[in-house]
Amino acid sequence: MSPALILIFVIAIYPVLQSMYFSLFDYKLNDPTKASTTRHYSLDLNRYLDNAPFLMADLKNDATKASGEPKATLTKINQQLTTIDNEIRKESGDRYNKVNDILNNYKTPSEKLSIVTISKSTAEAIQKATDQVTKQLKALNQNTKVLSNAKKDIGLASGLEDTLNKPNFIGLKHYAHFLKDSRMWAAILHTVVFTVISVAIEFVLGLAIALLINKAFFGRGLIRAAVLVPWAIPTAVSAMMWKYLYDGQSGIIAKFFEKIGLIHNMGTLLTTGDGAMFSVILTDVWKTTPYMALLLLAGLQVIPKSLYEAAAIDGANKWKQFLNITLPLLKLSILVSLLFRTLDAFRVFDLISVLTGGGPANSTETISIYAYKVMFSETDFGSGSALSVIVFICVAIISAIFVKLLGSDLLPEGSKK
Repeated sequence: MSPALILIFVIAIYPVLQSMYFSLFDYKLNDPTKASTTRHYSLDLNRYLDNAPFLMADLKNDATKASGEPKATLTKINQQLTTIDNEIRKESGDRYNKVNDILNNYKTPSEKLSIVTISKSTAEAIQKATDQVTKQLKALNQNTKVLSNAKKDIGLASGLEDTLNKPNFIGLKHYAHFLKDSRMWAAILHTVVFTVISVAIEFVLGLAIALLINKAFFGRGLIRAAVLVPWAIPTAVSAMMWKYLYDGQSGIIAKFFEKIGLIHNMGTLLTTGDGAMFSVILTDVWKTTPYMALLLLAGLQVIPKSLYEAAAIDGANKWKQFLNITLPLLKLSILVSLLFRTLDAFRVFDLISVLTGGGPANSTETISIYAYKVMFSETDFGSGSALSVIVFICVAIISAIFVKLLGSDLLPEGSKK
């Protein structure tokens, strides 16, 4: 079992654990200070050495030219910066000089070399000092004009604030936010509506098709192959095909629905919330009903024909045979098909992404579409990972409900304790 367990861990369990880990951080790829997960304070020596030495040199020159209170203020600021510089040298060790030498040679140090971990006390001291220095320099420039390169020095002081990277570990804050997020609850509602309606229709149609193609008749093999064609077409291709069929100007299906009075005009299908939801459900039913029929057909073919013959001898009609033989013996196949399709429908992404993109006005946005937009469009991996974990929890709950309601009778008697 070891190879199977390793494969399951790598493919299924590890991504979930990684998503859970990322969801505990304010992890954003579009923000350099949050582009990695960290629980410690760190300093970018590259940025620091691009700012601090030049600022300290300018302030020292200005202090020698100034007199009175401005001179004392500049000297005090320089002492603050020197104290911070000594602490940074102490905590970074040899890396300080290495990064400085690389910069002096007009090269760029690696991130691994330039990012150093510092203590919380040092980080707080740096934050406090840089804030004070920036404010003092602005006040000096406004009141005394003692700074010879005021704009440059204030910019360097402000740049020092960006050299400090704070830990982005936030715990369960993402989950607390999404519990109050109306957009997430709307996405879950859309997902549930899509899942319940599409799976219910697919089950009824799939069972009817399975019962039909389970009978012996001329050309049965050809019919079975033809039924599976929609399911064999890639979902993205199916969605694009139906998008043309729903088109408000040239779509055949849109025109047909308008002719029979199902919609008022052809543009309704993809431009209104109800029309778009109806469209994605219809497309999913067309695409996935064959899969449901295939699973149910497999269950029908293992039911002994002798049971139907005995029931017919006892006078049971077709309806009674269906209720008392087919449905009870098909229960396992029904459980498997409904579980697989419900889980697949709840995680729907590609169909809606291609067909409507979650629109119009997010009316067909499912939880998976929402998670994708947050994670990849906004590059907010922390929030996106939290949404992915929420999807995983919902899927786990659905699985537990199915097994509890439909699968308990399938277990051996000794295990129902």
